[in-house]
Amino acid sequence: MSNPGVSDEGELRFQIAPMVDVVFVLLLFFMASAGLKEKERRLTLPLPSHGQTETVAVIEIDPSGVVAVNDSVLAQPQDHDLRALRTWFREAHELFGDSDPVLVSPAGDTRHERIMEVLCACRAAGVTKLALR
Repeated sequence: MSNPGVSDEGELRFQIAPMVDVVFVLLLFFMASAGLKEKERRLTLPLPSHGQTETVAVIEIDPSGVVAVNDSVLAQPQDHDLRALRTWFREAHELFGDSDPVLVSPAGDTRHERIMEVLCACRAAGVTKLALR
């Protein structure tokens, strides 16, 4: 009986068929992943830049729903329309323009509803550069 990888003289031979199979599997993998990369390029989302460290405002939201901007309380939990926050941002926009981002920093157990209210108020005030920590 002869072994498929060993010649009659006892020397090891190179098997090309399994190598071709491996090359085809790798080729299929890279072709499939190249298609996914193309879809990512078509997204028109602005990516955050790590170079900017200055912010106009840091919005902190505590677990009870109190909203503070730069350590100044602007909204209590029962204030759902956040008028004071919108007014603060409009005034800041007039003074500083829209050059630096706003950082929203909710506590870990803050209700998502409250975070969305703050994000909507920022959007209504014209804030375009916003980061969420």
